[in-house]
Amino acid sequence: MIPYLPMLAAKADPVPVGEEWVHEVKWDGVRTIAQVGASGPGADDGVATWTRNGNSSTLAWPDVVAAAPDADLVVDGEVIALNGAGLPDFRVLQERMHVRRAATAARLAAGLPATFMVFDLLRLEGEDLTGRPLLERRALLAEALAGSGWAVPEHYDDGAMLLEATRSQGLEGVVAKRRTSTYRPGERSPHWRKLAHRHRGSYVVGGWRPQEGSTDRLAALLVGEPTPDGLAYRGRVGSGIGPRASRLLTELVTGLGRGASPFADEVPRVDATGTTWVEPVLVVDVETHGSGHTRLRQPSLVAVRTDLTPDDL
Repeated sequence: MIPYLPMLAAKADPVPVGEEWVHEVKWDGVRTIAQVGASGPGADDGVATWTRNGNSSTLAWPDVVAAAPDADLVVDGEVIALNGAGLPDFRVLQERMHVRRAATAARLAAGLPATFMVFDLLRLEGEDLTGRPLLERRALLAEALAGSGWAVPEHYDDGAMLLEATRSQGLEGVVAKRRTSTYRPGERSPHWRKLAHRHRGSYVVGGWRPQEGSTDRLAALLVGEPTPDGLAYRGRVGSGIGPRASRLLTELVTGLGRGASPFADEVPRVDATGTTWVEPVLVVDVETHGSGHTRLRQPSLVAVRTDLTPDDL
């Protein structure tokens, strides 16, 4: 059982300014709650991790578990891994996220090492800290993780500077947080605000299409966005689906077939022809050049988000 659901950030544009705000890098990783010590539920050899929707992820991160501090605590952060350019990249982690065998997880950890960037402390030595101010929690966090393999990212006073620095360095963006903010588990709070440089969004899969000339090689997804009126169609995503992603997606959509479109609006015939409709339960991340008339422009698959459900969107 996950000890705390993560606090979520609201979108910001522009980045907030003023002395009441501090700013940190927005990491392109997997949001993770981690527990160390035997005082909480679900610990495995003293360490356990969960995704943002409460699914256990301990098996997937043996290197993160091995780097844990010798303490009794619960923390919030992002598991990251670097791509060939030396930048945090969610896509690098995709293969590791879905591992269900310890031997496979160990092999992948050796070739694709991960780092846990810990930005908040929720419990320490059995004491709940969520009601304390952010900067107080951060000071205790730095002490608790000293000498461990888990990292505490820097805070910056100048949000505009950090925004430009992350843009020029190819990082994902910035998160601004009020210095006095308490931690509100499971809530999306205006006291935390995020701004990403990339046009990336999470969408629900409503159907798939095979590669031309085949019937079973998944080559494209039809995706939509949850709205008060139902699942609104946003476009067909084919770019980014290579052989490995195709195999993973094929496995995930198996058994989800349905007879009719799950989209609340009409799907254009050019997209609907040849499509196998599926129950709208699978979430994927898509990068796009933006949207026009509600349709994604030049969309490309980034990753499957087994840590998210349509309700999270």
